[in-house]
Amino acid sequence: MEQYLKLTPDDEELLKDPVKYRQRVGRLIYLTVTRPDIAFSVRTLSQYIQNPWKPHWDPAIRVLTYIKGSSGQGLLLPSENNLTLTTYCDSDWGGCQTTRRSVSGYCIFFCSSIISWKSKKQTNVSRSSAEAKYHAMANTCLEIVWLRYLL
Repeated sequence: MEQYLKLTPDDEELLKDPVKYRQRVGRLIYLTVTRPDIAFSVRTLSQYIQNPWKPHWDPAIRVLTYIKGSSGQGLLLPSENNLTLTTYCDSDWGGCQTTRRSVSGYCIFFCSSIISWKSKKQTNVSRSSAEAKYHAMANTCLEIVWLRYLL
């Protein structure tokens, strides 16, 4: 998707055949299990699966085109002895145009290979960017604690 594209539920007109949009986005949801690079885009597109509008169709096709062009990419799991967890998280304050909720995401690397990632709209409305980042870090810490227990 374009970097600063903000989709809203009331642009222009509804799609005449929303079933095609639902099928494509539904298939993309299953790809996020192995493709962390499309997690944010698919999360954004899946918000409008109930009532897709015409401006939502083009970003969905763009994601499919990206996947077709990058089919040779995958997750690399090297054989290293460096057993460290490295984590990155971030959020955008009030990123959702309709609900004004922040969107947070994280990715966790083990031995320089990504093993966990997520992009999700926060459950509450943050009053500041610091609060949005705090919620993102708290959710990331929950995942880290679980992964450390698992390891």
